[in-house]
Amino acid sequence: MSNPSRGRGGYPGGPRGGAGGFSGGRGSGTRGGYGGGSRGGVPGDLIFRGPASVDQRLATLDQLVSSFNKLNFNPERPHRPGFGTLGRQITLRANFFPVKLPKGPVYDYHLEITPSTDIKRIRARLFELLEQSDQDGWKQFVPFISHDSSQRLVSYKRLPQPLDVQVQYYEDGEAGPNARSKTYTFAIIHTADLDIKQLTKYLSGDIASRDYDVQPLVSAVNLVLQKHAARTGVRVGKNRYFFPSQERFELALGIDAVKGFFTSARPAYNELMVNVGVCMTAFYKPGNLADAIIAFQRSSDGAMLQRFSQKLKVTTRHLGYKQKKPIKKIMSTSARRTFFHCEEYNDKISVEYYFKRKYPHITLQHADDLPVVDISGPNSKFSIYVPAELCEIDPGQPFRGRLNERETSNMIRFACNPPKVNADAIIEHGLPTLGFTPGTLGSQALSSFGMAVDNNMAVVPGRELPPPRLSYGAGGRPPKINNGSWNIVDVKFHNGGAIKSWWLFVIREKDGRTVFSGADDPILTDIWRGFGEKCLNSGISLGSQPVKLAQSLVPRADDPGRQQALDSIRRKIKENISQKGKPSFILVLLSRRDNYIYPGIKRICDVELGVHTIHMLTDKVVGKDANKQDQYFSNVALKLNTKLGGINHVLDSDSLRWLTKAKTMIVGMDVTHPGPGSVEGTPSIAAVVASIDSSFVQFPASLRCQETKKEMITDLASMMIERLMFYAEKNQALPDRVFVYRDGVSEGQFNTVLEEELPKILEAFKRVPQRKPYRPLLTIIICGKRHHAKFWPTDSQFADRNGNTLPGTVVDRGVTAVFDFDFYLQAHAGLQGHVKATHYTVVYDENRLGADELQQGTHTASYLYARATKAVSLVPAAYYADLACERGRCYLNDFLSADDKVSSSVVSGKGRGKGKGKADKEEEKLRVFEEAKKAWGEGVHPDLRASMFYI
Repeated sequence: MSNPSRGRGGYPGGPRGGAGGFSGGRGSGTRGGYGGGSRGGVPGDLIFRGPASVDQRLATLDQLVSSFNKLNFNPERPHRPGFGTLGRQITLRANFFPVKLPKGPVYDYHLEITPSTDIKRIRARLFELLEQSDQDGWKQFVPFISHDSSQRLVSYKRLPQPLDVQVQYYEDGEAGPNARSKTYTFAIIHTADLDIKQLTKYLSGDIASRDYDVQPLVSAVNLVLQKHAARTGVRVGKNRYFFPSQERFELALGIDAVKGFFTSARPAYNELMVNVGVCMTAFYKPGNLADAIIAFQRSSDGAMLQRFSQKLKVTTRHLGYKQKKPIKKIMSTSARRTFFHCEEYNDKISVEYYFKRKYPHITLQHADDLPVVDISGPNSKFSIYVPAELCEIDPGQPFRGRLNERETSNMIRFACNPPKVNADAIIEHGLPTLGFTPGTLGSQALSSFGMAVDNNMAVVPGRELPPPRLSYGAGGRPPKINNGSWNIVDVKFHNGGAIKSWWLFVIREKDGRTVFSGADDPILTDIWRGFGEKCLNSGISLGSQPVKLAQSLVPRADDPGRQQALDSIRRKIKENISQKGKPSFILVLLSRRDNYIYPGIKRICDVELGVHTIHMLTDKVVGKDANKQDQYFSNVALKLNTKLGGINHVLDSDSLRWLTKAKTMIVGMDVTHPGPGSVEGTPSIAAVVASIDSSFVQFPASLRCQETKKEMITDLASMMIERLMFYAEKNQALPDRVFVYRDGVSEGQFNTVLEEELPKILEAFKRVPQRKPYRPLLTIIICGKRHHAKFWPTDSQFADRNGNTLPGTVVDRGVTAVFDFDFYLQAHAGLQGHVKATHYTVVYDENRLGADELQQGTHTASYLYARATKAVSLVPAAYYADLACERGRCYLNDFLSADDKVSSSVVSGKGRGKGKGKADKEEEKLRVFEEAKKAWGEGVHPDLRASMFYI
């Protein structure tokens, strides 16, 4: 599924990916529920292709690891210390397919186009014309080449040198070149012979090849593997292809969800494999633009139309050939009522008159009832108006706007298929569509390179790790873990927080239904009494009844950016703080989800006033049966206790021994970026959280905003110093070991972490105030979620009731790296759809961690997530960093949700007119960045910095 922005909701209820009940958890699906499939009894039709034997190529894996003992230990990119042995042995299929490689070398070439052009559309068309060229000394090699439509070309046959190919440019749809056609020259320059034997040695684990850079050859193989897909499909992002014939579902007006396939070559032990997965993204529905506008007018949603057209390109044909242009704006006037000065006719004329005179064969059907569109370029000083009915939305155009909550939920629903359905889709549709099935049209692209793809999934060994033991408050029995989750009825928290005073704050929307008649409404009383009792019964000490406040908001129609509403909320809270002092927390009751009020209150209370808030939606607690309401209160109590510094549950001492054998601080790090719908120049937000106790439950955070879309953390040294000093304050000593779980980094950036972030962490160790030189042992583990590796049980005893692998499944053989210390771990239960493991890779390790130690340690830590009663899919330290980033987004909501706003004083600056050049745009981005930094201020209020305010 497409997820361009990583923008995730922050509403109360279960943790992300879960429902409002206890059982929601990251990645656990949208339904909650306590159940777990039994180990046996899974219907056979849920198991894809049944029992299988592990691939023969893996028979020598143990020799591979013993050969690593000859290598000198290096903490940077450490080699695998061994394979894990703990847990029940299982056999799995994985969506990796062996690639037969060519015998000889692959020839690598660099392309230079003269005259040069940066226009992507023209470059793409030039490459089409290059392949069609019948120039002698070139055309005979065309069947043996693949290219990236940019600067790189690879060939199975050596090309003559020097080689220049001339191409006359003409548009697709024109009959051919004419006298005015521009001539471009491709200079094809040899850069390297890529030796397949070198790659084979690397894949076999030859220790002399450890430092061989496989990337040039693997990326060359990818060009060949993706040649057919690139010609017949539409690429969205990296390695994801969508085809007109694939399944599609209506997502919203004018937008469809389309199923496609991911494909990418990956090195594994003794084999180069191609990873093929199912993916989904949003596309514009093809058709005439006028028809789309009429449909929007019928639905009476003008704002939706502007969002719909934001990144849309349309094709016109009135010039006699196809021309594809982005829509700059849908105007408010029709062709009859839109005038411009026409140099050709030396007069101010209407668009309708111009088309009647210039193109007499075109008769406009909607001259006065539909708007014209401006298709001038982004930097053009003059508008180019075209009637909407002359614009076509071509098939295969991805929607690059931001999906709203309902659309995102629909997308997840469409993408959520059981494992077997995904496996069938890959084998029966994916492989032939990508050209990987012998005898299909696309397979010729591979055979001309001496390559082929085996159509059988890899079969690899895995293990099921045992769950830890958990304990709650004194005297309670340890809960029974079933399928990665547990129930806590009548259980007290391990360590309850204290509420000295609390407020109940009812937010009233004037344009919505009134839920409560007043402060003494019995329904309202039931809510605060019920929640107060839940807190008391859970072990939170509660000293008083709440102070009851209410605030009616200006109707949304009169306050579209909700600025007046937020000002009235701020005033109300400030007045009461000055009279009564700060409460331990404010329980805010919202009548509806709102893109401004929730983040606005979080910013007011977290940044300006320094007071904890907990939000509840009234429809989650009003009119619900007692069990559902109790479950909701329990979930909110889990969050509240954690914010107050309490401990909900702890792991048994055996499960924690790998962490407690020396003083250890666990760190989580993440960065979130502005997505579609953000103002250009909006900063990215970085979070560093770190443990402060020997139970590894409390993780206060440091937050910063930094350069837009920068993945590495700019201010990491000072953030680490904050975390270390806070640890020392709590423990009267600094930690002897630091384990960092770094989220959100792609494989291509592993070395960047070592080059940019590692030195900053080491600098923090030097700069942290201390009496003697301080240097703890450091380990950095990357957590990867954006991979496409999926696993299928080969036997019903290894599966849950949906056909998913069971919680605790770990894979470190067969589809993992040859030399690197990495593994796939699925700690959580897949309640819906096809469960996905997290890919952990150790990129730095001074602690010399063993495979079992790290795998089982990370697995048991996944049971410590404070907001749920189930194991989560990502180790909590990284998960908390992710939540802290999301909270940071609330503080810059005006910038991140700009497309939701009708107008905004913060965002609309000077110089936002049309016809801006590149320099103006850069200046504008800088201005936005500075405005956002000003809005961020000092970040989180000092009174909250010692707590998990973000949970």
